[in-house]
Amino acid sequence: MNKSLISEELDLLQSLVELKQQRQIVELGCGAADLSRKLLARYSDCEVTGLEVDGLQHEKNLLSPLQRLQFVQAGAQSIPFPAEVFDLALMLKSLHHVPRDQMDRALLEVHRVLRRKGLLYVSEPVFAGDLNEVIRLFHDEEVVRNAAQRALQDAVSSGVWEQVAEIQFETPVYFRDFAEFKNRLIGITYLDHRLDTTTLELVRARFETNMGADGAHFVRPTHAILLRKC
Repeated sequence: MNKSLISEELDLLQSLVELKQQRQIVELGCGAADLSRKLLARYSDCEVTGLEVDGLQHEKNLLSPLQRLQFVQAGAQSIPFPAEVFDLALMLKSLHHVPRDQMDRALLEVHRVLRRKGLLYVSEPVFAGDLNEVIRLFHDEEVVRNAAQRALQDAVSSGVWEQVAEIQFETPVYFRDFAEFKNRLIGITYLDHRLDTTTLELVRARFETNMGADGAHFVRPTHAILLRKC
């Protein structure tokens, strides 16, 4: 497997998939749909449907409309579309947010809504690295990330998917200071992080061991897999 520093995941996706041929795309757990917005700017014939289960983020998305991008409040384990309507599905660091007992169902749902030979691109953060050591003090995702990897392995073993590619890469992550880290990662809407004073100071101390003259630079190790519907 290749391993490199990728600053823009869309460039990696573009190297793996002929995106101009993927007319109907669904992003599951889209968040603010940053990658999908960039994709639509590059490819004028594509349309994206972004599914987001978090109500607050969904409302924010509706306030930032974009031509050829529609938003639906729903989870990957229950996709409110008929069978075989999408060419490409994206799960960008979202599979581990699906309840553990519904991860297999979510991948089956993606399989259902993809057309024959449709593609599924999944990228998942690896439970490692300096940034992970900071975050795990208040939000330890080891169990759910491992569960997501097992779900992907089981999906491939089931025979309903063909594995096309697998990549290990790192993404640079930068914070000006702890205030920005707190706003971006502790204050997210889909999780209720109410840190007590002691925990917050532990997180601050761990974070600041990574501070340099211009802020804190990290890399996030990521595993990506591209599957084709059989």
